[in-house]
Amino acid sequence: MSYAFTLTSVIPASAQEIYDAWLDSLAHSEMTGGEASMSDEIDAEVSAWDGYITGRNLELIPGERIVQSWRTTQFAEEHEDSIVRLTFEEGTDGTLITLVHSNVPDEQTSYELGGWQEHYFEPMKKYFGKRQRRGSVARKAAAPKSKHAAGKKSKLPATKAKKTMGKKGSKRAATPTIKRKSGKKTRSKAGKRSRPRKLH
Repeated sequence: MSYAFTLTSVIPASAQEIYDAWLDSLAHSEMTGGEASMSDEIDAEVSAWDGYITGRNLELIPGERIVQSWRTTQFAEEHEDSIVRLTFEEGTDGTLITLVHSNVPDEQTSYELGGWQEHYFEPMKKYFGKRQRRGSVARKAAAPKSKHAAGKKSKLPATKAKKTMGKKGSKRAATPTIKRKSGKKTRSKAGKRSRPRKLH
């Protein structure tokens, strides 16, 4: 006899990122901590967790769904392959993974009672969480450079304009300055001058 169960988890990554990492041998290995051999081809053989899990790709829809046959070294010869169906739905806090694991041998309940959470969902959250933090740090490091460059460009035209006015219109520019000073002298009997005034 066999049974099926459904689990869900929110992963801090896009649906396409999770899809790509799951089907990539290196990323799947880094994500779970166990050596994996994966493929993005239909009917290709796959394995995970150092050969503890073996199976085949049955259905692949990029960024939406992965369906694979799975069996572990705990399956007896008379046991048929189990089926793992993953669907991805993006939300505001990440991507909701809905996992349906069917045709699981009755006596093997560890997959439902913590196996998936411990060996996949939790490691995946840490894996993509680190990637997000690295991306955030990289964006922050690049931001000051762009602002500094923009500041330099904006100051150049103003500097040129001041120099031009100083050369061509120095006599005209001096006239209002003299008038403002003379006005202050007239109002002040003591002859005193006032001083001018911003990613884990």
